Amino acid sequence: MENSKSKEMAKIAIEALKDKKGEDIRVIDISEVSVIADYFIIVTGNNPMQVQALADNAEEKLAKAGYTTDKVEGFQGASWILMDYNDIIIHVFSKEDRLFYDLERIWRDGRQIEPDEL
Repeated sequence: MENSKSKEMAKIAIEALKDKKGEDIRVIDISEVSVIADYFIIVTGNNPMQVQALADNAEEKLAKAGYTTDKVEGFQGASWILMDYNDIIIHVFSKEDRLFYDLERIWRDGRQIEPDEL
């Protein structure tokens, strides 16, 4: 069941990722297949600094809108940063880790939607 709060959060996160030139932004609606979240947002950064900048900007824009989390993992390594906001989970990847972990394949039971569809 779609949740307007998670949709709003996803839109804010996507805009923040676009602001920092995140590549290949994907949204997977997992609300029908899992209870862990409504949406996965997956994005690629070209280097560790961009991966961190993408995560920072998403965190900052979501916080300004009143959404905060203390569940952020992988920031130091900057090859896969996971940001868990309960309703949405943001995955910021390096190119190599995104190919390796291939979340789109693992979560193929979810419904891929275009970021603009939100």
